Parts: sequence; structure tokens; C-alpha cells
Amino acid sequence: MANTNGAFGLRPVGVQGSGANTTGTTEYRIASGNSNAIYQGSPVIPLSTGFIDIVGAAAGGSVGLLGVFWGCEYVSSTTGETIFSNNWPGSGADSNHPVKAFVYDNPMQTFVICSDASLTSEATARGHVFANANFATATSGSSTTGISSAKLGVSTIAATAALQLRIIGIQDDPENSDFTAAGIPVIVRLNNSFNSANGAIVAGTPSTTGV
Repeated sequence: MANTNGAFGLRPVGVQGSGANTTGTTEYRIASGNSNAIYQGSPVIPLSTGFIDIVGAAAGGSVGLLGVFWGCEYVSSTTGETIFSNNWPGSGADSNHPVKAFVYDNPMQTFVICSDASLTSEATARGHVFANANFATATSGSSTTGISSAKLGVSTIAATAALQLRIIGIQDDPENSDFTAAGIPVIVRLNNSFNSANGAIVAGTPSTTGV
């Protein structure tokens, strides 16, 4: 039986350890002239300009991830009204006002993400716990729902430390438990979090790859 999960990017589910899971976000800024759409559940990176942007490559790129985009607030350049949105559409902000972005940026935050392909069996999937993986796609999403379509790339699962995601478990979900099909909910954390003690210390440059 096929899994019911569709792509939804990264959704926060908890924190590692026994600390309180506040699922809190931090406010950052998006440049008002940023033409890259950023979707809820998309991984984002810090820029050397002091702003944030969506990752620059489908697999995640080489810049340490700041966190996961939750939504934003900006003033419409058309109506002058304040807009609260689960996605940044890539244009439409009044440049006289800040574009506020809210990001899940705790390096110990855990997320659930769908697998893009079969994990073969529950035993095989269990054997991938503590391995690493890249995104199958990290830059795309729906302009209708505002939700990211990021998925975990099953073919990328390996011990390679440079991969973007650390697999720490499989979510118990009866409606998404067919390991022979795509859509298994995998629990991960960001392997190269910019805010972690051993994370990247240099911010990236604006994406030129588009979305």
C-alpha cells in the first residue's frame, strides 16, 4: 500500500536530548529585492550580506544551513498592508520596510522529512539510522500552498560527514509505513548547522541558481 505522505519539506518534531521542545524560531531578514522564492519547510542559509536565502543547490549546497524557514512578515509594495505568509514569494515587498523571516535555527532541533524513494524494508531503513544524506530536492515548492517539496534523497545515504542531514530515526506513522514505497517519514537533524559549535563559520553568498 502506497504511503499517504506528499512532500512537505522539513517539519520540526522535537529536540535531541531531554531539553524542552519549544519549537522556537529566530527572526532574521530577507532582502526585499530577493527574487528567490522561499517555502515553508525549506532549508535556508546565512548570507555574507547579513540576510538569509534559500539554499543554492537542490542537494543543499556547501554552505552551513542556518535552519528551516517557517514564514515571514512584510509590507506589500502594492497595498501597503502588512502580510503574514508561510512563504516568501520572491517579490512584492515595500523596500522601505524590513522583510522579517522566522527560522527554526536550534542546531539540536529535529525534523521529519519524506523519503523520495523506497527504503526497501523496515530492517534496511533501521540500518540507515546514524548515517547521513543529502536532499533529493531542497529548492522547490508550491506557489499555491507555500509548502516546500524538499525530500530526503535515499540514493545519497552514506557515512559521508559532509552530507546535509543526519538520520536519527524513523517516525512511527501507520499511514506511512510501506517501506517499499516513497514517503517514509525520516527523522533528521541538520548535519552542518551554522549555529552548532562545529558548524560553518563563514556565511555564504546569494544564490544564483534560482529555484
